[in-house]
Amino acid sequence: MIICIVGIGLIGGSLAIDLKRRGFATTVIGVDSNIHHQNIAVHSGLVDEIDTLENAVNKSDLIILSTPVNANREMLPRILTLIEGTGKVVTDMGSTKAGIAEAVINHPNRSRYVASHPMAGTEFSGPMAAIGKLFDYKHVIICDRELSDTDALETVAEMYKTLNMRISYMPAVDHDVHVAYVSHISHITSFSLALSVLDKEKDEENILKLAGGGFESTVRLAKSNAETWAPIFLQNSEYIIEVLDNYLEKMNLFKKYILEKNQEGLKDLMNEANKIRKILN
Repeated sequence: MIICIVGIGLIGGSLAIDLKRRGFATTVIGVDSNIHHQNIAVHSGLVDEIDTLENAVNKSDLIILSTPVNANREMLPRILTLIEGTGKVVTDMGSTKAGIAEAVINHPNRSRYVASHPMAGTEFSGPMAAIGKLFDYKHVIICDRELSDTDALETVAEMYKTLNMRISYMPAVDHDVHVAYVSHISHITSFSLALSVLDKEKDEENILKLAGGGFESTVRLAKSNAETWAPIFLQNSEYIIEVLDNYLEKMNLFKKYILEKNQEGLKDLMNEANKIRKILN
């Protein structure tokens, strides 16, 4: 199996490590517009070679798109055209699925594409952030499987099994609703909290010295790459706005009870929130 990974950052680089190490891929070809990333990927052994997109697609059996979601969406139609008349398979790692699905819904080679989203990552970016076992025992969502050829689905599913991932299936729109609530809002609130604390730090330079583990874990995602997350927020804007409205409603309820010094109301809110234990444990 020769695979092409477009975008050799945290996700693409981590894929390269385990797919090669575990025998799924014999050769990994990297494609990246960043020359610095290209050099790191080659010299660190993440990829066997670097090539242009067209050459890499022509050489490969499986093409994996691991760039920001707007770039994935722009490239996919071109790649599907490049693989016309072949048995090549294309998949992507993007955190939004409805937009990219819409971009190729009428493409004659749509069936060679498998829409997927591995729910794994860290707050770091770039090829230096790539690590082995990043995907182990995490969940991956495959969307709109009825639109993909059986053999293409089998290839992508086998890749995720090699990565020890748990596979689930759902429509692209459902996926985008769910990730807005469980992933995208977490990043927005983390960015917002970081900005609030940084505003305060301008006046009180010691505030960050008091930050404990709770603050660190809550704001960790604010270190995430803006180049990755700004396109995600825009592509999934409809559902993110929905969850933001709901989130702000809850925040205002906390504000109301604090202003009213309503201890019982605050306890009720927190006890209700504690029910999340049943899902996370």
